[in-house]
Amino acid sequence: MLNKKIASMLNDQINKELYSAYLYLDFADYYAAEGLDGFANWYEVQAKEERDHAFMIRRYLLSNGHSVVLEAIAKPDKTFKTLLDPLEAGYAHEQYVTSLITEIYHEAFGQKDYRTMQFLDWFIKEQGEEETNADDMIKKFKLFGSDAKGLYALNQELAARVYAPSATGPAM
Repeated sequence: MLNKKIASMLNDQINKELYSAYLYLDFADYYAAEGLDGFANWYEVQAKEERDHAFMIRRYLLSNGHSVVLEAIAKPDKTFKTLLDPLEAGYAHEQYVTSLITEIYHEAFGQKDYRTMQFLDWFIKEQGEEETNADDMIKKFKLFGSDAKGLYALNQELAARVYAPSATGPAM
């Protein structure tokens, strides 16, 4: 049986993942308003992935006999002055989410909840990829973003990103 504290932490994580989706939609809206539809697309896809993460955790809780309590999702409160600001905020946010997943994993380890640890292994790997992607976006923007042609090319590259639901999500 899933420990109540771990179940509560996972339930909270659902809210955090849905907030992440809201945050990335906010980033997408910012870039769309700036005329960078490729950047907007990249963050729209990212928002869908975050939503998927919330659903995965929800299914895990339900399949382990726990109810899900959906809390209000906070409104994103970021304001941006430069095109780089959302990218840096996204990287910091991914680091924050990694810390949350790590906390849950640590609690599962302490409770010898190997099933939850196995479930979270996928999220730990995913967070590594998310942080790398966010960092790469910053590096590319710093390299090409101040040049109009470079920014255009980067925007085109980001426009090519296509949403694909995870076929390999965590084992339940």
